[in-house]
Amino acid sequence: MGCSEAYTPARMGSAQLVGVGVWPSSIYLIFITEVIDEDVVMNKANRKIEENRVKPLIDELFKTKEELEQGGGAFIENLMKEALNAVLEAEMEHHLGYRKHAVEGNNSGNSRNGKRSKKLKSDNGVIEIDIPRDRNSTFEPKIVPKGANSMGKFEEAILSLYTRGMTTREIEGHLRELYGMDVSPSFISTVTSKVEEEVLQWQNRPIDSCYVVLHVDGVRVKVREDGMVKNKVFYLVLATSQRGDVDVLGIWNSDNEGAAFWANVMNELKARGLEDVLLACVDGLKGLPEAVQAVFPSADVQLCVVHQIRTCCKFVSYKDMREFCQSLKSIYGAPTLDMAQGAMRELEKKWEDTYPAAVSSWVDNWEKLSTFFSYPVELRKFIYTTNKIENLNGLLRKNTRNRRVFPNADSVRRIFYLNIKKFSAKLSKPRSWPLILNQLALTFRNRLKMEDVMQ
Repeated sequence: MGCSEAYTPARMGSAQLVGVGVWPSSIYLIFITEVIDEDVVMNKANRKIEENRVKPLIDELFKTKEELEQGGGAFIENLMKEALNAVLEAEMEHHLGYRKHAVEGNNSGNSRNGKRSKKLKSDNGVIEIDIPRDRNSTFEPKIVPKGANSMGKFEEAILSLYTRGMTTREIEGHLRELYGMDVSPSFISTVTSKVEEEVLQWQNRPIDSCYVVLHVDGVRVKVREDGMVKNKVFYLVLATSQRGDVDVLGIWNSDNEGAAFWANVMNELKARGLEDVLLACVDGLKGLPEAVQAVFPSADVQLCVVHQIRTCCKFVSYKDMREFCQSLKSIYGAPTLDMAQGAMRELEKKWEDTYPAAVSSWVDNWEKLSTFFSYPVELRKFIYTTNKIENLNGLLRKNTRNRRVFPNADSVRRIFYLNIKKFSAKLSKPRSWPLILNQLALTFRNRLKMEDVMQ
């Protein structure tokens, strides 16, 4: 029995697998095309594969899986090339409506017009394929879309599962149970490790010279280190640019968070091009306010209102929680600083005897809790709600909840980075940003970098 017995298309939801066999773990001929789900195209592709003697070639060269495993990368590259060319020919045949050299093509209004070569990156090296052309230039291949330069669907599937917090063993089991693929954990680790270089480039990329708001927050995870499981906090800096775009500037962690650690983080941002910050919204992290103002002396510091509410509510009984939070909302939601101070006095008068610890946490930190009142009204809610970073942290916690322990800090950074990429694609600037920008320009006329706004 040859290895090609399983060489039959199989459906994966709305996708198709062309030329999937029971391969050894290190070499998979997988063409997952989410946009090609028409049986007629797939049948034509199989006929092309048969015509090109791909299946007979496998049977002729390799009688067992063990022999196939030792076949070498060159054979796999040629096999992928033949299969891709076969599918492309099938797509062209479906597009035109007739087979090559068929009389139905005479005076049909469109016909084949040669081929053009294209190089694709794959797990097994660079593959050069031939993409058919038609006279009317209306043919757009689905298996190799225009602009594509790699066959990354399989790796993308693995990274998608990895992004959702699955371990390499869990991904292996998932692919085996759902798709019948026998993928080794070492192969999956190789795929996920490729992200490391991308993470390094992203962490050191140039950034804008001025940001309106920096939000700093952390996510706590368990990491195995030196034979022990430790709780580590990975901090994210989420920045709002003068254009209203929101971007995560990086991921940092240290065993000893403090003034020295945060000074290194701020100096790293400065070395990457950051010259000025209007406002830094922080969570009372030790040494962070001082580090921000040491590196960026003109920056204002605002304690995160959301974290302040959570902290003080730990001292409040559940039966009074709703009413107490309404008193807090009248403070941070006040239209002016004077009205906020009046609401603060009402809070003291009403709740100080019942919940002195909760009230004193606002009174003692009022100077840094009221900073945002000097900013435009439209920007204040954006500052004190911190929806963006809370949503990001929620996504990270959701996708790391099942990972009880990470093997090392690098694996945490990889999965965080992949989730940040996914999150960033959904971000959009506030609709009121043009109004906010005009008010900021009046308030901080000499500090805004208008050339950044125009980019």
